[in-house]
Amino acid sequence: MSEDVSRRSAMRLIASAGGVGAVLAAGGCAPAVPPPGARPAGSATAAAGAPAAGSGTGTGGAARIDALLERLTLEEKTALLHGAPDPAPRGQAGYVPGVPRLGIPALRLADGPAGVRVSRPATALPAPVLLASAFDPALAREYGRVIGREGRALGQDVVLAPMANLIRTPYAGRNFETFSEDPRLTADLVGELVRGIQDEGLIATVKHFALNNQEQGRDTVDVSVGEQTLRETELRGFEAAVAAGAGAVMGSYNKVNGVHACENRPLLDELLRGSWGFDGWVVSDWGAAHSTVAAVRAGLDMEMPGGTHFGGPLREAVRGGSVTEAAVDQAVHRILSTMDRFGLLAARQPARPPRDAAAGARVARKVATAGAVLLRNEHGTLPLTGAAARSIAVIGPTAQVPFTGGGGSSHVVPDGAAAPLTAIRRRAGKGTAVRHALGEDLYGRPLPANLLTPAADLEDREVAPGRTWTYEGEFRLAADDEWTLLVHCTGKRPAVRLDGEELFPVREGAAEHHEGGLLGSAPDGMAVRRRTLALGAGTHRLAVTADGGDKGQRLRLRHITGAIRAADLAEAVRTAKAARSVVLFAYEDSTEGRDRTSLALPGGQERLIEAVAAANPRTTVVLNTSSATTMPWLSRTGAVLQMYYPGQEGAGATADVLFGDVDPGGRLTQTFPADERRTPVGADRSRYPGVGGRQEYSEGVHVGHRWYDAERETPLFPFGHGLSYTTWQYEKLTVRPQRGGLRVEFTVRNTGRRKGTEVAQVYVGPSAELRLDQPVRALAGYRRITLAPGAAQRVTVDIDTRTLSSWDPEKHAWVRGPGRREVFAGRSSRELPLRSKVVLESR
Repeated sequence: MSEDVSRRSAMRLIASAGGVGAVLAAGGCAPAVPPPGARPAGSATAAAGAPAAGSGTGTGGAARIDALLERLTLEEKTALLHGAPDPAPRGQAGYVPGVPRLGIPALRLADGPAGVRVSRPATALPAPVLLASAFDPALAREYGRVIGREGRALGQDVVLAPMANLIRTPYAGRNFETFSEDPRLTADLVGELVRGIQDEGLIATVKHFALNNQEQGRDTVDVSVGEQTLRETELRGFEAAVAAGAGAVMGSYNKVNGVHACENRPLLDELLRGSWGFDGWVVSDWGAAHSTVAAVRAGLDMEMPGGTHFGGPLREAVRGGSVTEAAVDQAVHRILSTMDRFGLLAARQPARPPRDAAAGARVARKVATAGAVLLRNEHGTLPLTGAAARSIAVIGPTAQVPFTGGGGSSHVVPDGAAAPLTAIRRRAGKGTAVRHALGEDLYGRPLPANLLTPAADLEDREVAPGRTWTYEGEFRLAADDEWTLLVHCTGKRPAVRLDGEELFPVREGAAEHHEGGLLGSAPDGMAVRRRTLALGAGTHRLAVTADGGDKGQRLRLRHITGAIRAADLAEAVRTAKAARSVVLFAYEDSTEGRDRTSLALPGGQERLIEAVAAANPRTTVVLNTSSATTMPWLSRTGAVLQMYYPGQEGAGATADVLFGDVDPGGRLTQTFPADERRTPVGADRSRYPGVGGRQEYSEGVHVGHRWYDAERETPLFPFGHGLSYTTWQYEKLTVRPQRGGLRVEFTVRNTGRRKGTEVAQVYVGPSAELRLDQPVRALAGYRRITLAPGAAQRVTVDIDTRTLSSWDPEKHAWVRGPGRREVFAGRSSRELPLRSKVVLESR
């Protein structure tokens, strides 16, 4: 499936002008790509009279920047090329000091894939993977505008978003932060998200360039990838971001074909700037710069978060002659030019807008409902109506704890978030019975007062500033048991030793810093760490040491035992039996810095679902998970609703879908495997996580659903899958050549009795005359439509030349596949009732 990669071809990665600026959208899936800095008429900022992001470009701007460069000292120049401590931090990820004497302002850079991550509250948007499930580029632009406006309102100049890496493996810890396994869909959405962010005057940073598709070994793994694979899969989203005018690109941690991404000349100089014409700046991921001379020569402009390589060492390299000052000037010029384009070098700074929390919440709700994917619905389990809506058991810990987003750099502090249980009760209304059962305890129960000797209250212990509190004691178990011990704290993590072993050691690097958004903190905000272990019958020694630090702290030690688990499960079963319908909330807590170890639901959730569904077959499982999930319990359930990480308005959006106030119009942007050993990377360690620090993208162009088609593998749920509360019919397909591409037309009819939303999808087959590896079927376009009962719409999808082309690694160019091509239309990559053949003439 893969093409061989020689060092020579890798170094000539894309020395071709072919395909530069090609339109990635399919016939109206996204607007035409504007030039960098362009602002569409009617955008929110334009309507408010704010300066256009492109107002600083042109000859005058270039001359002004040249004049600034002449006046900057070498010290000042290099200070603009790396991060530094912020004298007035706002909780953002990075800070670059300006040069006040020359009117160059500081830059603040905030994380932001799902909202603006600073210390103040911001709109916690649904995870990008949920946004993507709507298959709606226009909605992606709205989403981007919320980030853009809030970033500016919260004192930020740059947002570290969007993430354009593909979902290559379902194990990757950051799959929820990106969009899709499909290159085409990802490109469409990334381009519009960039436009939305920059419509509001905030600089977008597309990341992580490139091939940062996993967390395991991300700092060191060397990705071996062929030219065709790279061009046709991972790079499509980045190319779309550049075409949309992204102001910055973030270099990734990993190596690409033997060279770190942040010092990779084929990627940064030859491809990004040479082939695509990128004129913004390249910033390293935090700690991803590994050199001074090689990085500067390759095209890295800014090191984050400090100046390990681009501070003193860069000045010494210039003075010693290994780096020319002209190279430094070039990097500074790129940064200043982008700042000027966004009006940041103007004598009068663009006014920062007020934050509009209500508008952000409306978009968050709109996205969460639009992206909801109904995976299963047997015997009319959903929507909840009539008797089914008047007696409901709501089960699961995340029913009463708002689960807005994943952990790591995407975690946002929301203004507020309702619990799903609250939203369901509100929507069900008076006269209904809505009862809750925990099902599984996430945060533990207090230790019994008579358990410890000597006795100690470890439920709410305060430690004063500057003081240290210690406890040493023991407890006795009558029988073997599995315990989960949890420590909750507000300050420095206490040391907890059981039988001499430290239970909660502080880990190094990202694994410690990026804890999950759900499990990492208790409902009251205290930090949480947990450890599950088998304890034998007999006596166990417990020791706790807690430091008050400068501000003092509170702590509590809790536990979960086998008896507690059994009691919670029994209560859930009793509650399910007593209700007409069950809504069971299941979770999987994912985060940056850590990949998943299994695609199964964690903890005892599988057992909980099995038991509850056996007690009440009208059980709907709502999944708040990051990526694909295996479901051995699927056949016993009535319905399954995939909500991913739904943001601060997720509770209301979930209720909207459960009760049928909206049709579930989301579709899967990633394939759900039936067996986690049967995925594009699941059976081959050289593909994931890599062997000996080296990883092979040997699946070639067959990423995601393309691999399932090539291998004739039946998934649990295919790419593009999603059910509706109504029924749909496809008919009257016509395909004809048009301007080097194809025009596809067909009719979609709502044959049910409810208003519904459908995502009509078009796929194209390979060209027999093109001697290159090609997908069995590639996504060529799609339309999201909403129709009343009985209504029909003629859908048109234009397939452009790029979609009908493959990258030829010998010619280093896109080549169109002529001859007979098959075109398919339908509801998913595996439900394609319409098909037709058309002949493309050679050119």
